[in-house]
Amino acid sequence: MAAFEEITLTLPDGYRAYGRYFAPTSLCGAVLYHHGIQSHCGWYEHSARRLRDAGFAVLQMDRRGSGKNMEQRGHAESAQQLVADAQTARNELLRRTGLPEYHVVGVSWGGRLAVSAYVDEPGGVKSLSLVTPGLFPLVGVDKDTAAEIGYAMIYEQERYFEIPLSRAELFCQNQSWQGWFDSDDLTLREATAGFYLASRRMDKIIAKLGACPEVPLHLFTAGDERIVDNAKTVEFIRNLGWENCKFSNYPGLRHQLEVEGDAEIYYRDLVTSVEGAGRHHRS
Repeated sequence: MAAFEEITLTLPDGYRAYGRYFAPTSLCGAVLYHHGIQSHCGWYEHSARRLRDAGFAVLQMDRRGSGKNMEQRGHAESAQQLVADAQTARNELLRRTGLPEYHVVGVSWGGRLAVSAYVDEPGGVKSLSLVTPGLFPLVGVDKDTAAEIGYAMIYEQERYFEIPLSRAELFCQNQSWQGWFDSDDLTLREATAGFYLASRRMDKIIAKLGACPEVPLHLFTAGDERIVDNAKTVEFIRNLGWENCKFSNYPGLRHQLEVEGDAEIYYRDLVTSVEGAGRHHRS
């Protein structure tokens, strides 16, 4: 059996996006899986397979302008557009499985999208798994570039700027993966001012998470994190006041838990978390 089915999703504006659907032999649940700012489905195949092997149907979609989606590379018109895209992927997952509920996994920048989509439409979500989520970035552009992006946000929204995450060692210590990152033609290296603006406007959406219905939430952090601010992220999650929040930290590992250290430990923890959330979720 193939690991996954390659699919095409038609987004609300007609954009055709690449996706992967992992169908389990025996279905016990569904997972919508969001990737990061530079990444694509291919970065997270291993964890998606583990979830599938545990009985979960998994749908991953390359975000518009990223991965195998070459049209309007690195661009988005608004936060609302990106959230609507995520809900389209959600609809396809539920259509394929026939299930009324689903779990969400968001990695890195995908954590921003996962939270924003949940705030927009929390119905049907059984749990949130946020893996090194990019809610509070540590790495950013310099002041001069920030000023240029700010100007372009108003006057040149399709102007491109380098994503300030070009050093593979920020992601992990795994030298084999670092070499793959440097040579991967699908990794996104630039994004438009429009995308930066859309991402920035998600901050106001994310801030509303505490007012949403509670669901099991599991935060996975890397002990040797170089890309996002763990302390601010943990504080934000704790301040939600939700009863069912779990925290897993992996000492000595960096941002890309998918390939760091003994990744099987992380895969096991992720699967166990989603399974447990499914058992204890109260509708």
